[in-house]
Amino acid sequence: MSGSPAAAQFDVYDNPSVLSLPTTLRATVRVPVTANPAGPADTLAALYPRLAACWRAPADLGAAAITARFALRRDGSLQGRPRITFTRVPPRQRDALVAETLASLARCTPARLTAGLGGAVAGRPIALRFVYPGPNQGDRP
Repeated sequence: MSGSPAAAQFDVYDNPSVLSLPTTLRATVRVPVTANPAGPADTLAALYPRLAACWRAPADLGAAAITARFALRRDGSLQGRPRITFTRVPPRQRDALVAETLASLARCTPARLTAGLGGAVAGRPIALRFVYPGPNQGDRP
């Protein structure tokens, strides 16, 4: 072990989880989502579109992309406030896009989750990227 105080307290080989952080769950969803499936989500693939189902394009928004980082509780409710970590949008539209994305997460939570998925995602960071192709659907963010 090295001579640093932290290394003297923890030996990674004795307890490998001591120095690890939860892995961020990452996904990209094309919005708007056309349908919000019924029933609780039982997989990550089913969860992400449900979290994006409430998203609506702000007025006059062209192609855009935004990433929100947040965590869910076991019951599907938000744990703390989501953070916006990335935007690709003209500066004059950034505030409206951020506000809509945060509002959509508030509208779509608590998400309906099975007990198994709730336990698996509880407290883990989620980075969800919303990609809006624009009203013409051919624009790229």
